[in-house]
Amino acid sequence: MVTGNFQCRSGSTLVAVFWLMSILSLAVFTAVRLLKYEIDLVTAQVHGARARQLAEMGIAVGANPVVQRSDPILAQSFQGGSEGFRVTLTSEGGSFNINLLLMPQPDGSSGDKAFLRELFVEWGLDEDVAAELVDALVDWVDGDDLEELQGAEYETYEEMGYLNRPFNRPFYSLDEMRQVLGMDLLEAVNPGWRDWFTVWSGGGLDVNEADPELIARAAEVTIDDALAVRDRVVGPDGLRGTEDDLPFQNATEVIDLLGVPFVQREVVGRRLGANDPTSRIESIGWSGGVRRKISLVLRNRTGRPAILERREEEVAP
Repeated sequence: MVTGNFQCRSGSTLVAVFWLMSILSLAVFTAVRLLKYEIDLVTAQVHGARARQLAEMGIAVGANPVVQRSDPILAQSFQGGSEGFRVTLTSEGGSFNINLLLMPQPDGSSGDKAFLRELFVEWGLDEDVAAELVDALVDWVDGDDLEELQGAEYETYEEMGYLNRPFNRPFYSLDEMRQVLGMDLLEAVNPGWRDWFTVWSGGGLDVNEADPELIARAAEVTIDDALAVRDRVVGPDGLRGTEDDLPFQNATEVIDLLGVPFVQREVVGRRLGANDPTSRIESIGWSGGVRRKISLVLRNRTGRPAILERREEEVAP
């Protein structure tokens, strides 16, 4: 009996030891995981701060008026490539200013509605839906409560549960455009619609900066005609921002080159421009596996610059 009780107690003790070892092992494992998490967190914060600092360095370089978009100084790396920054310089004039397109025309009509309707239909919207969206866009930016034929003013948005729409002023950002009735349908057929618009440019589509596709749409010409415009601008080397560039000085030169019919010259002339003074500087800084991006929109970068917009974001490696 004594031997049996002793063996029973020994077995219970052994089980207790195993449980204690398991608990201690779990505690050690948890402590190690927590320590690793803290180390990774601190490391990420350090790399994040450094990446942001490098992105700021890139912005400072890009904002210098003597730096050209092809300048190699816009891309720098350090520590064997483990950290550095890359800057791109573009013009906001390369996109259509949506506020300009929606402004009242000299004949009293509400914006360049025909242009926008045709563009949205080309992207995949039905004609009726495109017409409703364009009218809603006009109602959003005009200063009155008079509703366009197929538009949307306060009562329409109120029925949807929105008490402060439309804003009845020009768009301050492209994010605001997404609040307009019908924009979700446009985004469904063309998720990249933002690439076509801006709110910061100083005038019409800059023929020296815009992609041929946008120039063709604005001037109502073929893509081949628009490619001829681009080829003239970039010069023999095919690169923008180099010494052999031959930019246009005004929109009239482009209209003459394209042979735009007389009856269309006035309308096309309002859509086009040249040498827009608004620049976008995008700088990506990286350190380790962390990247930070800073975007800056400047008016008159080469003169007395004014900051119009500044954004910071984390980007994927």
